[in-house]
Amino acid sequence: MMLQFNEEKQNKRIEELHAHEEEELAQILAQKYGLPYIDLSKLSISTDALRMVPEDESRAAQLAAFKLIGKEVHVIATSPTNEKVIAILEDLRAKNYGAILYIGSKASLERAWERYSEVADSSRTTAGVIDISDEEISRFFDQLGSVASIKNTIEGEQSQFSAGKGVSNIVEVILAGAVAIESSDIHIEPQDGQIRLRYRLDGVLQDIAFLTSNTYRPILSRIKLVSGMKLNVKESAQDGRFSIKIKGVEIEIRTSVIPGAYGESVVMRVLNPKTIALTFENLGVEPHLFSILSREIEKPNGMILLTGPTGSGKTTTLYAFLRRVSNTGNKIITIEDPIEYHLQGINQTQVDDKKGYSFLEGLRAALRQDPDIIMVGEIRDKETAKIAVNAALTGHLVFSTLHTNNAAGTIPRLIDLDINPKVISSALNVAIAQRLVRKLCVKCKKEAAPPPEERAFIDKIVERIKNKKPDLALPPADRYYVEVGCDACNGTGFRGREGIYEAILSDPQVTEVTLANPSEREIKIAALPQCILNMREDGIVKVLEGSTSLSELGRVIDLNEEII
Repeated sequence: MMLQFNEEKQNKRIEELHAHEEEELAQILAQKYGLPYIDLSKLSISTDALRMVPEDESRAAQLAAFKLIGKEVHVIATSPTNEKVIAILEDLRAKNYGAILYIGSKASLERAWERYSEVADSSRTTAGVIDISDEEISRFFDQLGSVASIKNTIEGEQSQFSAGKGVSNIVEVILAGAVAIESSDIHIEPQDGQIRLRYRLDGVLQDIAFLTSNTYRPILSRIKLVSGMKLNVKESAQDGRFSIKIKGVEIEIRTSVIPGAYGESVVMRVLNPKTIALTFENLGVEPHLFSILSREIEKPNGMILLTGPTGSGKTTTLYAFLRRVSNTGNKIITIEDPIEYHLQGINQTQVDDKKGYSFLEGLRAALRQDPDIIMVGEIRDKETAKIAVNAALTGHLVFSTLHTNNAAGTIPRLIDLDINPKVISSALNVAIAQRLVRKLCVKCKKEAAPPPEERAFIDKIVERIKNKKPDLALPPADRYYVEVGCDACNGTGFRGREGIYEAILSDPQVTEVTLANPSEREIKIAALPQCILNMREDGIVKVLEGSTSLSELGRVIDLNEEII
């Protein structure tokens, strides 16, 4: 019987024996000099400690700093008598650091040196701001006009990184590309065997590129570093923020990192001042509702409540309201979580639940500041609701948001928060609901005839619209536009977004049903004489005008909801 020789298995065994011998020699050397021995294969390595000694000096001295506790640095070396080791220890002590020396093997050092890639670009980061030069960003903008160009540029930068170059360009391309194509969020998602990069464009996530595993870790470390997060914390969620400068404009990036099965997932919210700069006049509110809201936000007191899911444009609308009413004669205070954009001439404060500064406490404090107008980012609980209502009743104009599906749901929600129905009628001026729909790309949208089923639906809604607004001129219902896709819209068929709105006034008819603890349906019926289009009707107007498509409208609202 012939025995088969497994060369691979044998070589692995030899390597294990060599590694074991190396560790034994390190232990003997440690015992000889009376120093502690350590094996870094069993320990985590602090990148904060690694930064204490530059990589080139660390490798030359056969040394690595692996732990940092306050002003105490733990250092591993293969030989304590090496002159370069002695010099580094003296330098650390001269900087008032306590240096504790350990003896370890070359394998332990190699494990520590591997992590230098995670901090290689930290020297380019200062004070939480990545300053991208005008020349550099202009170069990026020339390259990054589309999703395809961003993908190609990232792939090119990754190939250079794998050849030994830094990761900073990849991070800058990711950020600059998001700004260039007006993405609101950047998602970096580790998956089985790949790292997925996605941008949220016009409210919808779109694949951009796939990052390699060897670039993911240094990218993650740099993002965490500039965001003010702990690099060595990998098993819990962290939040942070930083800014980038593009052509002199500072853009804030809000970062969230959570652990996952294949690594930490990163989401970066891009807070570009350009996207929030809409005026009240440019929100796209239809003329009748616009005149109503213009009157209501100019009132000296009362509540204006805005409803809608996350990402429906509530913040943009609220800021547009604040700009409209902001003047030297008004003191405006906002309580936000967090402050997304800074508004000139307005006092903005951010809640911090960890320090006990909630919306409730913020609102209580704001009322002691002699305000004329208060904006509460969100009414979350009964106490905040009661104080907000009381503020509206005592001569303040209050803007806020509430979690409901539509405008009619605002009153039942306030009742659920233990607000007296009699008080609601006195405090509430108007409840507004909104959604954002994507606008059809003007370069590629295509005119088409609606299928019979869709045509019947459109005709039914058009009839409702004409009953409310007989004088409203609408395009014919036999034609509408559909999305196609081109280079200008990155193949989506859409470019940009606009709001669809509905509102309910607290008029005598609505007040009457409010006293009887009404349902949403009862409120909708009571509000019909106000002749304000609901979101579905407002959306159909925009479909017939060629601004958006029926399929896109159906993506954001329930087209099959009961018609009242």
